[in-house]
Formats: sequence, C-alpha cells, structure tokens
Amino acid sequence: MNFTITGSLGHISKPLAETLIAAGHQVTIISSDAAKVKAIEELGATAAIGSVEDVAFLTKTFSGKDAIYTMVPPNFGASNVREFISSTGKKYAEAIKASGVKHVVNLSSIGAHLASGTGPIAGLHDVEEIYSELDGVAVKHLRPAYFYINFLANIDMIKHVGILGSNYDGETPFVLVHPNDIAAVAAEELQQTFEGKSIRYIASDESTAANVASVLGAAIGKPELPWVEFTDEDALQGMVQAGLPEPMAKSYVEMGDAIRSRKLFVDYFNHKPSSLGTIKLEDFAKEFAKAF
Repeated sequence: MNFTITGSLGHISKPLAETLIAAGHQVTIISSDAAKVKAIEELGATAAIGSVEDVAFLTKTFSGKDAIYTMVPPNFGASNVREFISSTGKKYAEAIKASGVKHVVNLSSIGAHLASGTGPIAGLHDVEEIYSELDGVAVKHLRPAYFYINFLANIDMIKHVGILGSNYDGETPFVLVHPNDIAAVAAEELQQTFEGKSIRYIASDESTAANVASVLGAAIGKPELPWVEFTDEDALQGMVQAGLPEPMAKSYVEMGDAIRSRKLFVDYFNHKPSSLGTIKLEDFAKEFAKAF
C-alpha cells in the first residue's frame, strides 16, 4: 500500500513510518524541515517538504494514496491555540477532498468529545467535526490518553523544587499512553479497511496523579516524591516563567481544569478499548530516569 503521514519524525510518526515500511509499504512523510530529508530517506520513506498550511502542497502529497495519517503539529507561538488547530484541520479537509483520498486515520485526543473547556483539545474536537463533513471519506479518529512524555517537561520542577504537580489533586484518575502504543494502533488502522466515521481510544495504563509521582520518583531515587496541587494562577505563572508563551500556558491550565473536574476522561471510561497498550507506567519510568 501507499501512505502519506504527517508529523515529520515526531514521537508517533517516526515509529509509525518504521512499522509501515517494515511491512513492505510505501511511505511519504510530510515535514516542514528540509534538514530532515536525509533522516526520512534513511528510514526508507520519501520526504515531502512543505507546510501543512499549504493546501496545494497537501493535495499533491495526498493524491494517489491508499490512506493518510493526519495530525496537527504543535505551534507554541500561536496567539489562539484552538483557532490554529481548527484552521489546520480545515486545510487538511480541503486537501483530502481535492486529492480524492478515501481513508484517513486522524490523531485526535481523549476529551475531544467535549466542545469547550479543554484547552488545546477543543481544537481537536473542531477537527473531528470538520472531518465529519467529508462525504465518501472513511475516517478513524484516534483518541489517545495523556502522553507519558509530557512529564519530561517536569524534570526541572523535580530537580529544583522537589515536587511533581499541576492544577489538579493527587487522587485525580489518570489515563496514560506511550507514543509507541499510539503508533502501533495507527499502523494497524492504516493497513485495514474501515468505513464511515468512527473513534478509537488508545491507552497504555490507568493510574492516579499521586501514583505517577510515586512511580517516577522511585525510578529516580526519590521514592517520597510528592504530588502537589497548584492553583490555576500558580500553574499559569509557573509555565510562563518556564518559557511557555502565555496563550499556550492558559490553554494548558484549562486542560488541567478539565482533568481536575474529571470530565476529560468520562467518555473514555464509557467506551474503553478492549485492551491496553504494552508500555506501562513502570516501563516509562525507566525512560524517565534516563532522561532525568
């Protein structure tokens, strides 16, 4: 089969490409960075260098493919995070229609069933709605849980303050996922036939915020590492001081509020996947310790 995948050589797209290539498929990888051409070609893929905001480029790169994988790349400099994500989804949809591709696997998120109050995830809700208007195109929306690797951004907090935390309490239920488990599901879906518009949740493990702190702490020799709940204002100021632009920081605070209220995970628990991924919290803790 012949696929185009977005996301350059990111945490999901690279292992996804490797899996598809190993299975004998042709893969084109979209990247905005010309410096990635060599690495993409070394994987055995074709590099397509351009912007996901360029509909003509996307149309050309999607054309003739059996299926495509779409994801909205992060844009930490966006003044309106939701609008950037929605706008990118619209451009993808235009290119999908113009190219004639009939099968799309799209990276969405847990919590995308909610229309608002979820920070950047609200933009992915918009993308799901935009794709729902694609006539004659089968779309599989992947809704992965909270990425383990997000905790890597908290290493400085642990080193300098000796805590792990956010704007929700330690008893907050946490559904977690590893990018490799997402890539495995994306590869499975791309290689099979599906019809209509459907959703698939992806999770590797289920825990609580306090247990995450305990497991990661044990892996780095800090078994008493506490989980601390911040106020929204403290969470915002902490992210801004760490260098995150204020619009993105505000968006993350809103997502944290959705986690705190438990609403982010409600639909997941009502439609849990039949099996979880292979990479558990304790497995990720080893990766975390190496990065620490």
